[in-house]
Amino acid sequence: MLLHVEAVFYFFRHWESGESTIEKRGDDLKRDIKQILHSVMLENKLSKEEIIFLLSDGFSDKRELLTAADRVRKQFMGNAVHLRGIIEFSNYCERNCRYCGLRAANRQLKRYRIEEDEIISTASESVALGYRTVVLQSGEDSFYEADKIAFIVKRLKALPGLAVTLSCGERSAEEYRLWRKAGADRYLLKHETADPALYKQLHPDMTFDNRRRCLYRLREADFQVGSGCMVGLPGQTLEALADDLLLLKELDVEMAGIGPFIPHPRTPLGSAPAGTVEMTLKMLALARLLLPQAHLPATTALGTIDPSAHRKALQAGGNVVMPVITPQRYRNLYEIYPHSTTCQDDNPDYGRRCMGKVIASLGRTVAEGPGHSPKPPFGRMRVVRVKMEG
Repeated sequence: MLLHVEAVFYFFRHWESGESTIEKRGDDLKRDIKQILHSVMLENKLSKEEIIFLLSDGFSDKRELLTAADRVRKQFMGNAVHLRGIIEFSNYCERNCRYCGLRAANRQLKRYRIEEDEIISTASESVALGYRTVVLQSGEDSFYEADKIAFIVKRLKALPGLAVTLSCGERSAEEYRLWRKAGADRYLLKHETADPALYKQLHPDMTFDNRRRCLYRLREADFQVGSGCMVGLPGQTLEALADDLLLLKELDVEMAGIGPFIPHPRTPLGSAPAGTVEMTLKMLALARLLLPQAHLPATTALGTIDPSAHRKALQAGGNVVMPVITPQRYRNLYEIYPHSTTCQDDNPDYGRRCMGKVIASLGRTVAEGPGHSPKPPFGRMRVVRVKMEG
């Protein structure tokens, strides 16, 4: 509760400067909105002031923004939607992030680790259902030493046509290099918020500087890098959200996961209000305009607060969906936040068919390939090189 009060004071202290910035040039920006959107569609650049205005209540034509993002998505990424199946293989976590249900201090949570053979069999079943990427996600669990993860990656890469994304938190440069050499294609490490002070409040045993350092380590290790942020965190300002987008632009990420903050009842932020679909869609649309060749998922968090949110996100610049394919008996135990029920069922085939119907209803198709980044460094020659090194 103390953190929540501190966050509220932090919010109002910083909001004053943001509000004055918007008032200062709000009228000019309103007059220039069509020019701003036209310019960003051509150059993929926005100033921090422009981003703040487009996120603010002073900008009322949200539909124009979302339509512009959808046009850019179609131009650069086409109509195919990529499926990434998430396997949540461990809910142990040594961190104490104040918003996360997996935090070490949550003693009420039953912990699990999925056996290696079950991870492989789950991935194999997903390939048969048409998934071309699996995402191995866990809490920060040092039980999984670097060699153990590398061995699992090698087994997964033996499955036909499968891309592998890891999301295992902050590790050393050596570990990242080992996993890349083992064949992992991508790594997802969300920065959560680009406001260092807010980051420290939310992550008492971590620092924003180290998070950023890890993201650059991943880039140096030749991963396709994914990052992203939460929208609607207590204490978050429009300036902080603008910085989130500018950091993603600076990193030139291959994937950006942007989802609403959802309070978990067994965390210090359990009574805080959730983020909104509207602001999340604005952030997603702006990410598409700034990063035209990035993969942008309709996140599972969005589906938690709005059953139709996957459809909305796919119409606001999104081109990826990430269904949870974790075996059913573990699924309710991986509770970063209360789970979505959108297209989720005991039978993984149901989830695949359900999401396929959502995609088809928009006149879109399910992608057949692994969905590597279209940017030149991650094309065909890169895939060949990985196979030769293996």
